[in-house]
Amino acid sequence: MAQPDWRVGLASVKITPEEPIPMAGYAARRAPFESVDADLYAKALALEDRGGAKALLITADILGFPNEVAERICERIKASTGMAREDILLNGSHTHSGPLVAGSALIAASSDMRPRIEAYISKLEDNVVAIAERALGEMGPASLAWGTGVAKFVMNRREFTPRGVILGANPRGIADRSVPVLRVTSTAGDLKAVVFGAASHCTTLTGGNMLISGDYAGYAQAFLQARRPGVQAMFVTGCAGDANPFPRGTIDLARRHGSELAEEVVRVLGGDLLPVRGSLKTEFRRVELPLEKLSKSEIEEMAKGASSYRTFFTNAALEILNRGGKLRETYPAPLAMWQIGSELTLVAYSGETLVDYAKNAEQVLGPLNLWVSAYNNDLFGYLPPARVLEEGGYETRGLYADYGLFTPEVESVVMDAIEEMGRAIGRIGK
Repeated sequence: MAQPDWRVGLASVKITPEEPIPMAGYAARRAPFESVDADLYAKALALEDRGGAKALLITADILGFPNEVAERICERIKASTGMAREDILLNGSHTHSGPLVAGSALIAASSDMRPRIEAYISKLEDNVVAIAERALGEMGPASLAWGTGVAKFVMNRREFTPRGVILGANPRGIADRSVPVLRVTSTAGDLKAVVFGAASHCTTLTGGNMLISGDYAGYAQAFLQARRPGVQAMFVTGCAGDANPFPRGTIDLARRHGSELAEEVVRVLGGDLLPVRGSLKTEFRRVELPLEKLSKSEIEEMAKGASSYRTFFTNAALEILNRGGKLRETYPAPLAMWQIGSELTLVAYSGETLVDYAKNAEQVLGPLNLWVSAYNNDLFGYLPPARVLEEGGYETRGLYADYGLFTPEVESVVMDAIEEMGRAIGRIGK
């Protein structure tokens, strides 16, 4: 019998908060959650090729992995397993119905809630490290194949009005409606796991929701696992920075979007998927993204009559300058890329990446056999293209922890790095 191309290990753990803590994603919502509608999970998939090269994908039903959390997790995994940093990828589903783990709301958390939040994050880190170690320790022979479906509920949210760009619904706006699907089967042909994605905020449930859930992505994973007991379903978020589910506002709609997404994944699984064979290559680097260099007087002028998303920056920036501090001039954003066999390239942007970067990746790397994801390894804020920075709107708010506004050159800086990484893993220049 021929040696299988891959070895795969799987593990998962429930990460639902055990006591009420504030929820993530809507800054105005400060009260702790009221109850749990659906449990949250972190999941790990360990992958090894015939030559012994390994990679580890971790997904979680949380807003995202802020840099400091991601790096603590990765350092522990490296220490206990010998994995290299470039071989570890952490992706958050960006559910706005999960616990507070990142962003300005965490910084502003009340003194009575901060210990609870910190205890939750500490336990989250322990759980993620544990499933990583378990997945790496329990690998067995497997086959991979992949294909793509369509998510019809994904809607561009940058609505143009006489008052400027607002968060709404823009049916003419560009959106990535692809549903990438990776199938993992045993040597006997039994389905062991499915990794799938969609490029939409997990915001079917809006700021009035006080129930814990994974939103549509969590429901989709649960529906798939209910249909195929014993199978591990994992969700990877795409370039969703300027996309919301449509329509939105209720748990019923979140379940409906999750059900539709799960049905599309099932349809893709039942079709002709492309077998993935060959070796594994990974690339990881930090890219210094350029930020606006603004004087105090320029920031003060910017603050006059500014919208709330802009005063978020100006208020914080002026506070830093008034106490003698300095503003960042660049931000070291992590970027990753995996070449999985000769049939699949995974691009892993960090931050809340807007849809233009999915199209940009196709232009740089070629459109075939390409999976473009975002919200990986760091949740530093929005990553807009030059077009959106010129148009304005909420997605131009920049960093939302360190504070800073990206320059239009950020798009070319990111894509130059993607091109270099594509050459490094052999996607370009084959």
